[in-house]
Amino acid sequence: MLRSRAWATTWAALRLIAAIAGVAAIIGQLVRTLSISAGNGWPLALTAVDFFSFFTILSNVGAAVALTIGAILIWRGDRVDPAWFARLLAAVSTYMLITGIVYNALLRNIPLPQGSTVPWSNEILHVWAPLFILLDVLLGPLRRRLPWRALWTIIAFPIVWVIYTLVRGPLVTDFRTGNPWWYPYPFLNPNVQPWGYGGVALYVVGIAAGILLLAAGVIWVGRRRAADPAEAGGAAQ
Repeated sequence: MLRSRAWATTWAALRLIAAIAGVAAIIGQLVRTLSISAGNGWPLALTAVDFFSFFTILSNVGAAVALTIGAILIWRGDRVDPAWFARLLAAVSTYMLITGIVYNALLRNIPLPQGSTVPWSNEILHVWAPLFILLDVLLGPLRRRLPWRALWTIIAFPIVWVIYTLVRGPLVTDFRTGNPWWYPYPFLNPNVQPWGYGGVALYVVGIAAGILLLAAGVIWVGRRRAADPAEAGGAAQ
């Protein structure tokens, strides 16, 4: 709920700062990645496609867009989030939270080639940005009461992304290693999973359950924090 205009204006500024930090982190890591490829004579176009095939990158791009729009909505004086933006924000919030959880639980200790990762960028994308999104879920103004069926809108993008990843993976050669496949994350790579696609399926089901649980939590918090139903524009279905 909008507590005060001054508080809301301050939060809008924080949203914009977080969006700028996210974009800077994406650009910083992209420049490093492209420079490594250029130095090794690897294809830059394919490097860029691989880069934007990471769920982390896509989630952070979505977060930067959503936070910028959210700041503008506050500054122009809206009393409640438009329905389309409420769904976008709930979806992006869910993706960023799962990004932070999966990275810190499964990927943080996986060694990467020395110098391939920009440390400050990595921390923003996987730790600080998800933490700010969590605060936005808990504190952000203008919340709209979303219906529970919005869960299926939120889960749609991860499903499309998993299908894209698993279909593209065996069709692309990893120019870095020479392997006749490329997957953004090892838990989605059937070539390194002990049970092949069975192992991948277990991870996919587990992460999908996590996404649904987080999405339900984001919607529940939004419904609890929304203005009264008449003002929030949402029914309690």
